[in-house]
Amino acid sequence: MKNPKLEAQKRKILGRKVKKLRAEGVLPANIYGKKVKSAAIQVDLKEFEKIYREAGETGIINLKVKGEQKSRPVLVHNLQLDPVTDLPLHADFRQIKLKEKTTVEVPVELVGEALAEKEGVGILVTLLNSLEVEAFPSDLPEKLEVDVSKLEKVDDVVRIKDIKIDEKKIKIKAGENEIVAKIEPRAKEEEVAPPPAEEKPVDEEAPKEVSPEEAKPEGKKVPSEKKKPGTKEEKVKKPSEERIEKEKK
Repeated sequence: MKNPKLEAQKRKILGRKVKKLRAEGVLPANIYGKKVKSAAIQVDLKEFEKIYREAGETGIINLKVKGEQKSRPVLVHNLQLDPVTDLPLHADFRQIKLKEKTTVEVPVELVGEALAEKEGVGILVTLLNSLEVEAFPSDLPEKLEVDVSKLEKVDDVVRIKDIKIDEKKIKIKAGENEIVAKIEPRAKEEEVAPPPAEEKPVDEEAPKEVSPEEAKPEGKKVPSEKKKPGTKEEKVKKPSEERIEKEKK
């Protein structure tokens, strides 16, 4: 596949003033590399996005800076994105030599469906999202595919040595026994205790009215009024007795 070409211009606006460039649809960038003098440049944002979707960070781009006779073979490196809009804010272009091996970060992509996850036995967890790879620029892979279809039970893993690559052209700079993906046990659902039952308020009984008779202690009589000593009890005379006394007189 032919390497895409991207036009660039030398950049005079530096520092915080680059916000003005972004507002005009221009992406600020830099060129650097081994025995290469760093240079500030700018490229058209839409054109860059189109080429970046095709090349990524492992595809060679022929960068043509205005005023220079030859284009530069570069790789996109350290692309900064806006955290809200996800639009590119700044890009670094690493100039490479086509006849020298170079090292880049290559993304890891899981392919297939893990049987353990499909049957609900466990959860597939990715431990490495990218790996450092060394190769000639023209041999750099776009991505590293990792087959997870053989993961059947908890603790099954895929290691770096299981990744299929052309070892004559590509070297993964990591230990062959490092784990790329693994089946972890499913988290147990915690049993939630039911809320305590609400206590119903006890209806307080109003005190009953007590009659004087009920208030008296049982088995006791109310004492009668005592006579004072030396006093005579007056006798109430009947009407017939009064009439007889008059006749005697």
